[in-house]
Amino acid sequence: MNDLQEPCGVLLIDKPQGLTSHDVVGRVRKLYGTRRVGHTGTLDPLATGVLVLLIGRAAKAAEYLAAHDKCYEAVLRLGITTDTEDVTGEILTTAPHIPSKSEVERVADTYRGTYLQTPPMYSALKVNGQKLLDLARRGIEVEREAREVMIHNLTVAPTKKEEEFALAVHCSSGTYIRTLCADIGRDLGCGGTMAALRRTRAGAFSIENCYTLEELEQLTETERLDRLLPIDKLFADLPAVRLSAFFERLCRGGCEIYQAKIGTALKIGERVRLCSETGAFFALGEVREYETGPAIKAIKTFVL
Repeated sequence: MNDLQEPCGVLLIDKPQGLTSHDVVGRVRKLYGTRRVGHTGTLDPLATGVLVLLIGRAAKAAEYLAAHDKCYEAVLRLGITTDTEDVTGEILTTAPHIPSKSEVERVADTYRGTYLQTPPMYSALKVNGQKLLDLARRGIEVEREAREVMIHNLTVAPTKKEEEFALAVHCSSGTYIRTLCADIGRDLGCGGTMAALRRTRAGAFSIENCYTLEELEQLTETERLDRLLPIDKLFADLPAVRLSAFFERLCRGGCEIYQAKIGTALKIGERVRLCSETGAFFALGEVREYETGPAIKAIKTFVL
């Protein structure tokens, strides 16, 4: 199957609990008849919700995607700690006292804004070329460098279970919600772990626009193709630059397009959506400095 025959676009999946992100990719490969399927923003098997898949030529976009904020709904279970920081792990400690809602809110409030978060051992991050997850399974723990993350908003609500609280989190990309749960539990003095997680938003993509695997399996091939979003949705936050047929042809041929000739004044290093004169997206571009002035050059062409 060549590029012109292969399905291409962005697919929004509501990932079910119990499947890895790779499991979902495998199911979608069969549904769309292509090996070229990638994903952005891995979800653990315990987690559900927004999983953005890249089909066909769209898979080439992964390395150019900016890190976007995420929104989650989580359940914090107090009174226990586990080695994985969620309920799938082995219990390490237990505590009989469960703090009040006001105490949990007080501690949770201290995490709003930026904070240094140490990534968990059970994660896909690599140290010296090895995944932390693989090391953890072998009983090896290594020192991890804390990273600054941003908690834009964090709310706490009681549930029917005294020891569990519902969290609504809006955070920066790279934030581990199970580590946030563990950190809150530690500060409360009773320990805590994550009992459930649902991603409700990833960048501009919301759970309301996602499809389940079962829904996709019930559709015809044509209907499934209709569920794919165009590639440029991945770059919706970038400015669009329309080129005349002449400059589009030069751009597709690998030439830089000088801003002075097309009337733009974008900053060096800025990335743009390159479009035809009718507004049809065809490539991702970047503004670069040349001896004769700043120009836009296509760095990845998606539409042939």
